[in-house]
Parts: sequence; C-alpha cells; structure tokens
Amino acid sequence: MAGNYVAAFSLGLTGGIGSGKTTVANMLGELGAALIDTDLIAHQLTVPGGLAIPGIRTQFGDEFITADGAMDRAGIRQLVFADTAQKLKLEAILHPLIRTETERAATEARGDYRIFVVPLLVESGNWKQRVDRILVVDCDEETQINRVMSRNQLSREQVEAIMRNQASRQARLAAADDVIVNNGNLENISEEVLRLHELYLRLAKNKH
Repeated sequence: MAGNYVAAFSLGLTGGIGSGKTTVANMLGELGAALIDTDLIAHQLTVPGGLAIPGIRTQFGDEFITADGAMDRAGIRQLVFADTAQKLKLEAILHPLIRTETERAATEARGDYRIFVVPLLVESGNWKQRVDRILVVDCDEETQINRVMSRNQLSREQVEAIMRNQASRQARLAAADDVIVNNGNLENISEEVLRLHELYLRLAKNKH
C-alpha cells in the first residue's frame, strides 16, 4: 500500500516510443509507487484551458488551436517535425511549464517512492542528477516501429522520424541502472517489475 509521505527515493523511467514504458510504470504504480508522468503533464497543458494554450496561440496563431480550445496536435506535429526552429519555439513554451508542473506534482506525490516517467529523459540531460536511479524499458527498433504503426495509425516514415528525434537505443541503455526488456511477454515483465520494485523499496527505506 502506498505511503502518505513524500518519498525520498526517486526513479527516472524512460524508453523509446512504443517500448512499453507506460505498461511498466503502471505496474509499479499498482505496487505502491507514486507516478509523475511528464507526457501526461504535457498533454494536460495543451487541452482546452491548459496553461500552454495562450502561449501557443500567440506564437503559432489561431489555426493551431482547435474549435474547442485545445492545441491542434496533428497540425503542430506536422509543423515541428518539418522545421527545427518551430520545434524550438514550441519547446520554449512547453518545457518551463512542464518543469514547474512536474515539480509541483513531485511535492504532492504520495507513495513508497517516486517514479518520474520521462520519454526524453536521456535527451534532457539533467535528469541523471535529479533522480537516484534510471530504469530503461527496452525493445528492438523493429518492434517499436510495428507497435507504434499499429497503435497510432502512423506510417513507418512517421514513426522513424519520431525515433530520429529521440536518443538512440544505445544511448538509453548506456544511461540505465536497470533495464526491463519488453518482448511482449507480460508474465516475464511482471516478474522483472516485482523484482525491481523490491529493490527500490529497499533503496527507499535506506534513504529515509
């Protein structure tokens, strides 16, 4: 059962798109960890009424805001993948807000330990200093491509473009303290998750 304290031990969880990091994060969450998902935070910033909407409207114009007041995800995705300067403009709006909201969520998190789920953890550079340990969910690149094509109805070219904007598999593995290989066998993954959860509980206990 999750504790009612702000956990001292923090884990950074990452993996390439389609690796299954959300599945692993949710399993650890069910075991008692407090999850802080930066993707979810980013999504909440860009829904109707989200904190990032005024900045996006000012920077990119009304054509990138949907009728209900959310960010036009498909339009923005197409824009930033085609133009690095536009990508940097979007990041200048989103990243400070994500950082603030992540810190706020971390102070409010209650659990046996905290997990920061960060898709671009390796690329962001400073997460290694902000967490005690890094867990990478890994799979081969062809599996990633097939999963994302199936899940998001994207073309191979679109998925490969997303992957080019992420750290390489080798860079993620080099940053890892722990690795879970997601070969699609949920039983194996569950066993690994339980083993690592017990390790993190011991580390969290030692840090108090």
